Amino acid sequence: MRFLFRPPATEAAELLALPWDQPLEEWDESLLLDVPQRGISRHVVRFTVAEGRVYALKEIAEPLARHEYALLTEFEGEGLPSVSVLGICVDRPDGLEAVLVTRYLEYSMSYRYLFSGARAADSAERLLDTLVQLLVRLHLAGVYWGDCSLSNTLFRLDAGAYTAYLVDAETAERHPQLSRGLRTYDVELARERVGAELMDLQAGELLPEEIDPLEVANCLPERYEALWDEVTREEVFRLDESAIRVAERLARINELGFDVGEIELITSAEGARLRVETRVAEPGENRRELFRLTGLEVQENQARRLLNDVRSYRAYLEQRAGEPVPETVAGHRWLAEVYQPVIGAIPEELAGRLAPAEVFHEVLEHRWFLSEQAGFDVGTWTAARSYVQHELPRLPEVLTTPSVMAHRSAVGTAMVTGGSPSV
Repeated sequence: MRFLFRPPATEAAELLALPWDQPLEEWDESLLLDVPQRGISRHVVRFTVAEGRVYALKEIAEPLARHEYALLTEFEGEGLPSVSVLGICVDRPDGLEAVLVTRYLEYSMSYRYLFSGARAADSAERLLDTLVQLLVRLHLAGVYWGDCSLSNTLFRLDAGAYTAYLVDAETAERHPQLSRGLRTYDVELARERVGAELMDLQAGELLPEEIDPLEVANCLPERYEALWDEVTREEVFRLDESAIRVAERLARINELGFDVGEIELITSAEGARLRVETRVAEPGENRRELFRLTGLEVQENQARRLLNDVRSYRAYLEQRAGEPVPETVAGHRWLAEVYQPVIGAIPEELAGRLAPAEVFHEVLEHRWFLSEQAGFDVGTWTAARSYVQHELPRLPEVLTTPSVMAHRSAVGTAMVTGGSPSV
């Protein structure tokens, strides 16, 4: 057998002890982790834990494994929203297929859970828009997916919105630039697959009655064309409108979840022509700023929300001190005096149902709700206690992210045997 793992190779060391010479279907249950919120797959997929991290193992033909390994490596390097690949195992004995190893996307959810959950009716359009945004981002990067579907996508909450990630790249192709024909064909395939997947949920009585599978799926091409046009079209306007029109266009692109790269503005006697190069990577301006101030790594919408709270806290510190407070000082104090106490208030049995940054976002939302009821600002700490007591327990336990599940299992085993947790 041969193993090919991306750096740092030490991350894969514990995985090497797994029984790679056996089919995944025959692996002992003690080596595997059950992931309730996983999606469906046409291949054999299993999950395992090593050094506290969860990995997905997929058994596929070696050419496909090598192809997907190479593409996912490219995608991650360019910041495209996809799962992170660790490596592949090939040349397995007895003609066994290769195994592709990816890092599990923590706090992610499958479409089956989202569409069959309590808030499915409210989420249908948002999920479709999120899938369309992912497809546009891939097409801008010259990626023809060839198998765009809800099954091949994972969703993560991002300050109340969703972010979509590509999971399966077996059929994907990379081109310098996609023709309109390839883009249209990819969108049409997505429409057919989404419709079929939703009809399957409907047949299993997992879809709310108010959701029409065909109506939702048939909206996909229109939503795609609207978004593609918004982020790629050239604009022509009068010279005296230049400043405001450029600002409006850039703000609109940012609102849609895209970053702006190069801007080309060509002026002539007839007017101005604006061309905007849209970056294909996940937007990161707010994420980078929050990391600089606090060291927290979160998603873009979460970062935007948390930065607003950091700025509010800085204003509070300056008012109390009667003098300016450096932003880096305010960031570190907010982390220690606001964020960490809120996250630390989550009981062990409720930990892992939402990402910490998402919990903080929901606490801020809860603070606004309680303050509206009370007629005055109740404060973050009061809101946090109320949220942990009344709102967080309502989230289904099945949402608990696998790494937290694995840690609890390891702790429980250690308590029974008198040893130390291995993860």
